[in-house]
Amino acid sequence: MRAPRIAWWYDVPGLAVGLGAGAAVAYFGEGFAGVSLIGAPWIVSALLVVLGVVVLTLALQVHRYATTDPRKRTAFFDPLRAVYALVLSKALAIAGATLAGWYGGQILVVITHAEAPYYTTVLIECAVTAVICLIDMVIGIIGEWLCQLPPDEGAEHPRVAGISGRRSVTPAATRVRH
Repeated sequence: MRAPRIAWWYDVPGLAVGLGAGAAVAYFGEGFAGVSLIGAPWIVSALLVVLGVVVLTLALQVHRYATTDPRKRTAFFDPLRAVYALVLSKALAIAGATLAGWYGGQILVVITHAEAPYYTTVLIECAVTAVICLIDMVIGIIGEWLCQLPPDEGAEHPRVAGISGRRSVTPAATRVRH
């Protein structure tokens, strides 16, 4: 299975969309609906920290297993768990960027009312959560890097090809029949 890496700059559109959506919801939610959807409960920040730690731990386990010499491996590592770590890393990077934009957009709207106690609390909640989301984005990018396999020294590798190239074995396809 081949899973191409997601370039780091793919997170920039997620950040921009989140920024626009967060600012729009904060701006229009107060003006028209009379219900405020701004802010982030502290439990959201705590869950995002836990999620980042879990994904980083899984990615480090995959990296440790993939870079260990096959003869020195002591335990079996489930390949499905490695796939889960990779997918979670990719998702965390994009979701972290989008959520950082979401809370950053709310900060842009709320900062004009920062002198009011309610908005000061919302500003602090959004700032802390946005920083955690940026950290999660970085953890996702690093986790995806950690999940990649080391280079394979298969038959096409120059070092291996040089050794086998010394043998004079003619492939069956190049033999001429008379």
